[in-house]
Amino acid sequence: MEIRRFGPGHRRPEGPPGSRNVAGQVIHADARGSVAELALGTHAVISPHTNPNTTYFVVVSGGGFVQVGEERIRVGAGEAVVWPADVPHGVYTEGTELRALVVEFAGPDDGWARGVLEGRLVRRLGAGADPVEKGEGRLAERPPVAFEEHDRSSGEPW
Repeated sequence: MEIRRFGPGHRRPEGPPGSRNVAGQVIHADARGSVAELALGTHAVISPHTNPNTTYFVVVSGGGFVQVGEERIRVGAGEAVVWPADVPHGVYTEGTELRALVVEFAGPDDGWARGVLEGRLVRRLGAGADPVEKGEGRLAERPPVAFEEHDRSSGEPW
């Protein structure tokens, strides 16, 4: 088992040139991407910059403002912002602090492959190709269970 420590006591000044009041710690990095923790103090700035990778900025506490291209919006804990590859993006705080996990995937978004992942396959029939429609699904029907028959030890709520 490997434990990777981050947070207070493990952070170092972080961010592209022009950043202010920002510290962070890389938790993991390899050829597939990286995961880092960022701590922005009050009146912090990560200056707008670009990155060749698709990145998720996941706010875990506090709040502030993010910019993607020319668009700016307020974000808070429990929200994630996608920073597309090669699009200018940045973050700043005013009177609050912000903690975030930054998950960076190597390269741009692979949206071109989504059709395969969502089941839009091409079926080969002889010389032609027909698209296969996306299936519709639903949960299987459950038989009703009387309250007194519910197994409370299963850990499932009633």
